[in-house]
Amino acid sequence: MAERTGPRIDHVVTSGTFSLDGGTWEVDNNVWIVGDGTEAVVIDAAHDADAIAAAVGGRRLLAIVSTHGHDDHIDAAPALSARTGAPVLLHPADLMLWKQRHPDLSPQGELSDGQKIAVAGVELTVLHTPGHSPGAVCLYAPDLGTVFSGDTLFSGGPGATGRSYSDFPTIIASIRERLLTLPPDTVVRTGHGDSTTIAAEAPHLEEWVARGY
Repeated sequence: MAERTGPRIDHVVTSGTFSLDGGTWEVDNNVWIVGDGTEAVVIDAAHDADAIAAAVGGRRLLAIVSTHGHDDHIDAAPALSARTGAPVLLHPADLMLWKQRHPDLSPQGELSDGQKIAVAGVELTVLHTPGHSPGAVCLYAPDLGTVFSGDTLFSGGPGATGRSYSDFPTIIASIRERLLTLPPDTVVRTGHGDSTTIAAEAPHLEEWVARGY
């Protein structure tokens, strides 16, 4: 039996493509794994099910949580689910995006605002943060001092809103009301690129609004 340890956050970077509205771009994605020595939850199964499964190791995978339905965040989810038996969870407002990538498959469960996902003695609280996509969510883990922001908030600004199903005023409202109200020292672990903190990003909100970024 694996020795039980305290909760930790593991990080894998995977590479692939993102496609929407007729365009395709090369991207690197952050895959976050929250767990301990015996169980884990994967946040965003991007591109490489083998690499993610290797990082999970022999732990029991409780869930594969998708912060939103863009294909670069869900492309490896069915394969990882088939391999581990873990259900894929997605907010239903992003099902149309999921179906663009996996037309013959469906997630095994839905995410909703305020839902709590327990793993390794901590809870991840689902925050519905639409704007980058209608069903975008963040996962707040106060016991770990972190929020997993998907593509809602990055180091230096909000997620992109120039493509289908996205809306700039909506993402700004989500950031203002759901994320910048978290404790300032909360670490923001993003869907792409470097992590940041709420304190580092909060002073710049009005700048982003002014320039439409």
